[in-house]
Amino acid sequence: MTSTVLNIAIDCADAYELARFWSGVSGRPLHPESEPGDDETQVLLAEGPVLHFNQVPEAKRSKNRIHLCLRPETSREQEVERLLGIGATFVSDHRNPDGSGWAVLADPEGNEFCVLRSESDRAATGS
Repeated sequence: MTSTVLNIAIDCADAYELARFWSGVSGRPLHPESEPGDDETQVLLAEGPVLHFNQVPEAKRSKNRIHLCLRPETSREQEVERLLGIGATFVSDHRNPDGSGWAVLADPEGNEFCVLRSESDRAATGS
């Protein structure tokens, strides 16, 4: 017997607005019944589990113990700039001179996530 991951749940202060941010990140739609003020909403990813946002009363207090890692279709640098433009904040830089590494950003509620190299970035450096 095994279990299937149905969703990735993210606690937040404003489920609808944070889901809108992640919809912009992923280019995927919100659940069709989602409305501003909903206590729960989802971003329907193309494959795999959905991102499920749960509105909770307590604020985020420390570093995430689990986070999302993104592999962009464009270059990592272009994606970092795009995400900063839609409301992400820069947390830390783990990019290396040889092109390896990642950038850590945070969503509007402070949840950290990583932006990895794209497949084209990886092909250009041979790793």
